[in-house]
Amino acid sequence: MKGRRPAGYVVASSDFWTFDAPGIFVEIPLVNQIRLRVKAWREAGYPGVTSITKRLLDHWRNPEESDARRFRWKYGVPPVGNANFAWVQHIIYHLTPTGVAGFVLANGSMSSKQSGEGETCKNLIEADLVDCMVALPDKLFYSTQIPACLWFLARDKSKLPSPAGRGAGGEGRDRRGEILFIDARKLGRMVDRTHRELTEEDIQKIADTYHAWRGEKEAGEYADVPGFCKSATLEEVRKHGYVLTPGRYVGAEAQEDDGDPFPEKMQRLVAQLAQQQAEAAKLDAAIAENLRELGFWSESQ
Repeated sequence: MKGRRPAGYVVASSDFWTFDAPGIFVEIPLVNQIRLRVKAWREAGYPGVTSITKRLLDHWRNPEESDARRFRWKYGVPPVGNANFAWVQHIIYHLTPTGVAGFVLANGSMSSKQSGEGETCKNLIEADLVDCMVALPDKLFYSTQIPACLWFLARDKSKLPSPAGRGAGGEGRDRRGEILFIDARKLGRMVDRTHRELTEEDIQKIADTYHAWRGEKEAGEYADVPGFCKSATLEEVRKHGYVLTPGRYVGAEAQEDDGDPFPEKMQRLVAQLAQQQAEAAKLDAAIAENLRELGFWSESQ
């Protein structure tokens, strides 16, 4: 092909022991023939492919798009075989200076350390792009039973984004250096044996919590709720190794006090334990008697 070195490989020449021996170039004719055919096919406008495939081929051969792809991996090169953080960075690339994005990913995206994903996540956190993380219950999707999570990213956390791109946005609350964690794994109800759905009340609870944390006046005042939500600083996230799993931060759900004094409560629990132990002894004796009648039990056992 004119202007391009032909495909081939180099083998050692008879004087290969010298440092500057060039070797012998062996051409691969089949590859070079295919190159010519691909070049002619491309110049003809990719005949025989769908319009979507043609757009993709044009996109990936565009030098400007090639430069843009390099820029998109600003926070870390995505690993081969997992496009989670490729999509995340692609979304960030297209955000406006005050833009906000929300999307669903598998739970593993919140804590993965494989193939550089942990470093990419760390860079996103240190860039203060992560606004809110929501852990969802399992069995929400018909195509898979694995649990998922919601990511919310914000370019500018100093104020609220403008509604539908109008104006400069509301005042809101300065959330820089903070991330909201919501653990919604206990929400929802089972609609059948394998599927769960979030009720309108559940969805409203999650949305109101996020809106209140952002400082939207109509959403009311925000407050941390043990076991459900926590506003954490970047320093707290650093101490947890940049893991974004909400369960790490929200803590345990507060237990309701039944009002019984501790001595009375202990007496009741001890009496309950003694009753359960007596019932267990009766069951053990009944099982041993049945096995003895069947000839599988001896007194030595």
